[in-house]
Amino acid sequence: MNRPYIFCHMMTSLDGKIAGSFMETPQGSAAGDVFYDIAFGKTPFYKHQGWLSGRVTTDDNFTFYKKPALDEHAPLVPEGDFIAQPDFGMFYVSIDPHGKLGWEDATLHYIDTTAHVIEVLTEDVSNSYKAFLRKLGISYIIAGKKELDYTLILSKLKELFHIETLMLGGGGVLNWSFLQAGMCDEISVVLAAAADGGLNTPPLFREKERLSNNRPLGFSLKEAKVMDGGSVWLRYTVDSRKDI
Repeated sequence: MNRPYIFCHMMTSLDGKIAGSFMETPQGSAAGDVFYDIAFGKTPFYKHQGWLSGRVTTDDNFTFYKKPALDEHAPLVPEGDFIAQPDFGMFYVSIDPHGKLGWEDATLHYIDTTAHVIEVLTEDVSNSYKAFLRKLGISYIIAGKKELDYTLILSKLKELFHIETLMLGGGGVLNWSFLQAGMCDEISVVLAAAADGGLNTPPLFREKERLSNNRPLGFSLKEAKVMDGGSVWLRYTVDSRKDI
């Protein structure tokens, strides 16, 4: 298989939301700690080499909707990928097809986890944005002309950065797109004993026109564990049969 093993690891409320005020409750906080420890704790369960998220998730958590400091007169950069630190060991892979994220550093810090940033771009991205990434020392890979080629993304992550196991970390649109494309092997959900009933908070999975549809998928329960704060850790494999 010319791609990493991919597991989708998320925390949700009882009503299936991946964000919202439920996270501020004692039960939500406890579930958040469980979520982190499974993936990034002192003895991580999956022992992955990186995690991947969409642009909105990245802006919500790391770049905070800052604008990139672009030099429109930057010299022309070489064609192709830019591999700054292929042996960093832990990577944060950001899906940013049009080059919008306002990074300030090539190294990302998430609680006590440190990762090298990899931007995933299309050929449509401007020279000024690629020059901006190079100046910061942020790696990037080109995968697709106007639309992203996910097969190419995953093969490059494995070949260029030696990522054998990759965590898929949202948002819901990205999670569902990977599932429908047959590029997710396992679902890991920490279910918090909390909810907030929010109308506009994103769910674990969401279809989006041109990326996915609402064709149903089936899953097989692999393991269920009661964890701290009344949370439950659920692990599912993805059924190979796509239609149910």
